[in-house]
Amino acid sequence: MALKKTLTVMLAALSALVLAGSAFAADVVGTIDTQQVMFQHPKFQQVQRQVRDVTDKLQKEAQTAIDKESDNKKKADIYQAKRQELAQEERKLMEPLFKEINLAMRTVANQKKLTVVMDKGVVFYGGVDITNDVITELKKSAK
Repeated sequence: MALKKTLTVMLAALSALVLAGSAFAADVVGTIDTQQVMFQHPKFQQVQRQVRDVTDKLQKEAQTAIDKESDNKKKADIYQAKRQELAQEERKLMEPLFKEINLAMRTVANQKKLTVVMDKGVVFYGGVDITNDVITELKKSAK
C-alpha cells in the first residue's frame, strides 16, 4: 500500500530529524515505532476515511474522463493527472497528523531528556522506546 510506505518514510524522516542538531553529542537515543504511532493516532481512522473518499471520487472522475477518450496518450495523461491530484490531497490530509506526532515526539523527547529520536526500524540495538509515551501524549492532546 503506497500510503503505508509514504507514512513510514515521512515519519522515519521526521523521527530522524527530531533534535538532530544535537545528535553529535548524543548520549541518550530514543526509538519510536512510527507506524504504530500513526495507526493509533486518535484522528487516523477519520483521515483514512477522508483519503478513501477522495480516492473514490478521483477514480470515478478519471474513469469518466478516460471512457470519453479514444487516444491512449490522453488516457494516460488523465490517469497521471488524477494520481498527482490524489497524492497532493493525501499530503494535505495527512500533514496535520504528522505535525501533531512531531510535537508529541518532541514533548516526550524533552521530558525524557533524549538528544535524538530515531525510528525503531533503523536502530539495531539499544535506545529508549518512547512509542507508548508518544501515543499517550497524542491522546492527551486530542481531548
